[in-house]
Amino acid sequence: MAFGSSAAVDRPNATVTDPVRVMVVDDSVVVRGLISRWIDEDPALAVVASHRNGKLAVDDVARSNPDVVVLDVEMPEMDGITALPLMLRAKPGLVVVMASTLTRRNAEISLKCLSLGAADYVPKPESNSGVTTSADFRNEVIQKVRTLGQRAQMRAGRSGAFPTARAPAPTSGTAHATQPSAAAPARSFAPSQPRVAPTAAAPQLRSYSSVAPRVLLIGSSTGGPQALTKLFAEIGPAIANLPVLITQHMPATFTSILAEHITKAAGRRAAEGVHGEPLMPGRIYVAPGGRHMVIGKQGTETVVLLNDLPPVNFCKPAVDPLFDSAVPIFGSAILACVLTGMGHDGAAGAKRIADGGGSVIAQDEESSVVWGMPGAVAQAGAAAEILPLDQIGGKIVRILGGRR
Repeated sequence: MAFGSSAAVDRPNATVTDPVRVMVVDDSVVVRGLISRWIDEDPALAVVASHRNGKLAVDDVARSNPDVVVLDVEMPEMDGITALPLMLRAKPGLVVVMASTLTRRNAEISLKCLSLGAADYVPKPESNSGVTTSADFRNEVIQKVRTLGQRAQMRAGRSGAFPTARAPAPTSGTAHATQPSAAAPARSFAPSQPRVAPTAAAPQLRSYSSVAPRVLLIGSSTGGPQALTKLFAEIGPAIANLPVLITQHMPATFTSILAEHITKAAGRRAAEGVHGEPLMPGRIYVAPGGRHMVIGKQGTETVVLLNDLPPVNFCKPAVDPLFDSAVPIFGSAILACVLTGMGHDGAAGAKRIADGGGSVIAQDEESSVVWGMPGAVAQAGAAAEILPLDQIGGKIVRILGGRR
């Protein structure tokens, strides 16, 4: 299963003049050592501290001054969920990436941490040997630390202009990161994807469809759980007359818990999609981790279909298959939204929706944790509007109410 992707537009064009400073916190000396080694092998990153529990990390944040902390969930003396708010208080603006095994309890804790201010999470293999041999885990850690850390540096004004991009090294699973080259100069960094220069022309916007929406589609990744909770708290009462389908880049276990959180926020039922179930107005369907969710026909009935096809844009579930599948069925009656996320998944599907007469809203850069996915939609010229998160809900409500 894959939860992220190589980004088309993750942040404005800039060169990081200093490596991203990283603290690693894990009670396992093996895991701590491996993650620290992987980070130090990337010329854009540098480990400034590593600790075996949350208390030591909290006490050291001010001195070590990291940009990013990779924080384990389960640790003795002080666990990750206890340490998180203390670290954020010690250094406002600190980026924290939670690391947890794929148990239901740890998934619940990780999602709780997102609501408390963590930027993202990475699912960790169950055993030390699994950590050692998992290229997917390594690549996801590096990709997220690098992307989120560079965005933090950009916001802190510690950046200049990126050199020419180099090609990424694909892997067999999740979000991939470019492996460092032995020939690369020390601390030189070229990202694994092209970026949009600050002077790039403003994206061209489409007209909204004049047809009333009959389905709402949403795609998201990094920062998505927080954004979805906020969005559904606003639009819950307004979606009684159409089905809503969500693809959030997440592993299994996490997606079922995400659906529970959306249920509470929306005040109506959200659940993982089930193969063959009919689309019903007022229902919210979440793509289950590790499977693509699409829309299809069974006789005259429009249904949810799940498949185990290869990752798309290095993601599974992926947004593009969902968007693509809706076009021949709903056409100009599609309203889609692409929220914060790393990578470019959803951009191609959003363009097909727009070309088919439907409407696409993209989250703006300032309110996105990472402006990869919505930025790619904007640059593809597929968006009818680019809005901050706190305006998207109101816009959807107005559209569904027959207003613009």
